Amino acid sequence: MSEARFILGIDLGGTHVKGLVVDEAGHVHAEETRPTEDGVAGAWRDNVRRVVAGLQGRFPTIAVAGLCAPGLASRDEKMIVSMPGRLRGLEGLDWSGELGLPTVVLNDAHAALLGEVWLGAARGGANVLMITLGTGVGGAAMVDGRLLRGHLGRAGHVGHLSLDPAGQPDIVGTPGSLEDAIGDCTVGQRSGGRFATTRELVAAVIAGDEAARAVWERSTGALGAALAGLINVLDPQMIVLGGGIAAAGEVLFRPLAVALDRMEWRIGVTGVALVPAKLGAQAGAFGAVYRARQKFPTT
Repeated sequence: MSEARFILGIDLGGTHVKGLVVDEAGHVHAEETRPTEDGVAGAWRDNVRRVVAGLQGRFPTIAVAGLCAPGLASRDEKMIVSMPGRLRGLEGLDWSGELGLPTVVLNDAHAALLGEVWLGAARGGANVLMITLGTGVGGAAMVDGRLLRGHLGRAGHVGHLSLDPAGQPDIVGTPGSLEDAIGDCTVGQRSGGRFATTRELVAAVIAGDEAARAVWERSTGALGAALAGLINVLDPQMIVLGGGIAAAGEVLFRPLAVALDRMEWRIGVTGVALVPAKLGAQAGAFGAVYRARQKFPTT
């Protein structure tokens, strides 16, 4: 019987660096987390090295790795080629050389979708849309079993879908974007300065604050309209919602279901399944492992 192969999965996030040692069946054998410390010169890179060294020390037979990070991954999956404004030094860094292991690199939202399809809410799915709702709005799409990357790796960036051509431009210049309609980055602006976070806004909605409810209904209505349009473009069997805002639970999912009842083009009785992500903060690392399994198969 051959010895079990262990794969290293790393999620380089804006707040934390998360590392997992996972076998071919998806079982976690070790994990380690450190703060990213973005903004401290060289710190995030050192923290990745520490996470990797700690896990390699416990599992010296690790032969391959997968790493996900924000930004656009290169076509050859060796590095992140575009991540302006954050993680200085990330762009162009060849991770196989950095880690001393064959390493596949992918966008963090793409990785989260692969993780959910492998082991999470969309397990075994072939046509899946994932949307991550947090400070910004990210996403990824799988069509007929293939992760969509696009010409430059932008495929799946649904947060920059325009819902209002007369709206204010978002961080990439898209007017009236989905990200600005529901992302945590604009909740202060959308609520007239009353709330600093979506968590505060949702708490007020639950407490019966009618003004907060009006803000939330506009935001969830915008998301519902975006989902209806994306269903028409991608024809998914399932939409997975992840990220901190998705933790609102029924306060989010109930109005979205009502919106889709009204707006979705349905063939037959039921619509596209709308489900919460299952893997939480580990989704990206699991997806990186999954892609490493594909990129570096056993011989």
